[in-house]
Amino acid sequence: MICFAIKDIITVECDLKTDIKIQYDVRFDAIVPTAVHDAASQDVIRLIINVEAQTAFNPGYPLTKRAIYYCSRMISAQHGPIFKKSEYGKIRKVYSIWVCTKPSDKFQNTLTRYSIRPEQLIGNATEKSENYDLMSVVTICLGKPDSENYTGTLKFLDVLLSSSRAATEKKKILEEEFGVAMSEELEEVLIMCNLSQGVKAEGREEGRIEGRKEGRKEGRREGRKEGISIGEIGMLVQLVQDGDLKLERAAEKAKMTVEEFKKVMENTSNQEI
Repeated sequence: MICFAIKDIITVECDLKTDIKIQYDVRFDAIVPTAVHDAASQDVIRLIINVEAQTAFNPGYPLTKRAIYYCSRMISAQHGPIFKKSEYGKIRKVYSIWVCTKPSDKFQNTLTRYSIRPEQLIGNATEKSENYDLMSVVTICLGKPDSENYTGTLKFLDVLLSSSRAATEKKKILEEEFGVAMSEELEEVLIMCNLSQGVKAEGREEGRIEGRKEGRKEGRREGRKEGISIGEIGMLVQLVQDGDLKLERAAEKAKMTVEEFKKVMENTSNQEI
């Protein structure tokens, strides 16, 4: 079992003045419990993991190259905080895990790992894996349910991150098929997953259409003032109307008072009649 020490979004600065900053969506340490350790060094094994949610599968460059770049930067960023001078033996392994919600057809429902492996060209000399196995890239490409690979991790993440499934449907599947024990916090996560980056993109497109309606003007004004898109506010309104989100919580997410959010809902309802 691995214990995870979660950190907030981290910006890592390179140690070269000519280089630039790099920011990860989510990065955290994974620490093996002290009962399980390297018997030779007696040191606790620590991993550095970067997790990315990616909606654009073909952004104009290969995602695998970007992921390898991230791994390289996470290794080089250890110089100073983790090791000094020539203490390269202290370098920790890094992972870059990408959850791709909208991959191309041939990549749908696939899980791929890219890592460093030895190729013995002459002779059979072997090196300890911990001396070269220092980076792994994992791509988790979600897809449609009509695939034989739509099971396990792929199905779990697809359900969790789905923008089309209702929170109640997600809860039912996760409880019955994956044995996930629900808590109030997790139920809110299921609801708010509908406001993830993929849904924001859809919501913005819907917002541009709905924004022409008079009932959306109030939401547009409040949303722009606080940096919240009209599409996101529209999604929050829909969640409240469907009974998946409490009014007070929706107003908080929209950075409005309850009365302001009620007014947006009333304007929306009046326009739709």
